[in-house]
Amino acid sequence: MSLLPNSDNSQLLGQLESAIRELPDASVHPRQTEALSNDCGCDAVLTIEVAGKPTTLFIEAKKSIFPRDVREAIWQIRHYASTFPQSAGASQPVPIIVATSISDGAKELLRSERIGYFEEGGSLFLPGGDGPYVFLDRPRSKAASRTNRALFSGKRSQVVHALLKKPNQWLGVKGLAQEALVSSATASQVLTELDKFDWLSSRGSGPRKERKLVEPRSLLDAWAKQQSASLAKPSIRRFYVSSVKADELLVRIDEVCSTLKSAYAITGEWAAQLYSPFISNISQVHCRLPANQPISEFATQMNAREVREGSNLGIVETKSQGDFLFRERERNVWLASPILVYLDLLQSDGRAKEMAEHLRLERITF
Repeated sequence: MSLLPNSDNSQLLGQLESAIRELPDASVHPRQTEALSNDCGCDAVLTIEVAGKPTTLFIEAKKSIFPRDVREAIWQIRHYASTFPQSAGASQPVPIIVATSISDGAKELLRSERIGYFEEGGSLFLPGGDGPYVFLDRPRSKAASRTNRALFSGKRSQVVHALLKKPNQWLGVKGLAQEALVSSATASQVLTELDKFDWLSSRGSGPRKERKLVEPRSLLDAWAKQQSASLAKPSIRRFYVSSVKADELLVRIDEVCSTLKSAYAITGEWAAQLYSPFISNISQVHCRLPANQPISEFATQMNAREVREGSNLGIVETKSQGDFLFRERERNVWLASPILVYLDLLQSDGRAKEMAEHLRLERITF
């Protein structure tokens, strides 16, 4: 949890006022940020009216807030509200936290404790009781979304992947970095970020400090949510290999990549089917290949021609070795990690999302 500079503070409060004015039959009185707010210690006191009923909001502004520190914020804002002098018959003041970014877990805690919140981007919660009940859940601002993307992309995503492969196992920074094929600095940065969500447990201190992932479901949910919201879909080059069945195509890919000494990983529907059978008819095979492997050479060896329609082989070129992390050998072919297959399926069409949920239930299990 961190404080906002005064300029950002004022901008965020202005956004809150605008959001309230957009509510039906709602108005906002002039903000009191000097005398009254200084008396009670909060950042602002705001009086609003909804359907003719006045309500006082006690506002505390933060840059970001996570489950790890939300308890302190709740105690603080309730303390401010309890010390504010009330006139006889006045409705109970509503404590509300405004922030540039509020994690999903922190929002759940605030709602359960009947504490209001406003997040840059427009999400607004005002608990009921003496005042109005308002719940608006809107997409995060670009700044907050960038923070999430950073955690689930590039080298950092490899650390997340490594944690998901070993939930409830104690890992030190060095060991985790080796598992994820990243630097110790990158592993440490990701652990610091995840600590904020209360998804990790820790023991020891200093160089011997270890952590384990105790909320794998929440972490995978967050990655899946980010993946589903991403506008950047994998670029797939489509090929047609004649006179070959899908299962034969899988074996042929393994043979060709072995000859070319190239890594590969089957993903998508066929990978999910081999991990946990779900449907009987899958027409396309999707395969990840390193970007430094000439596709033309691979296609020649496969007797494949590139097409726009009617493909039975999709190739995803990848520059990240993380796409081959934790791949598994099943039925004599290499499959992408169940975690990555699950995430790939969420970005696909047709029955892919059903297959994703089946794979998660049967193979991933959290």
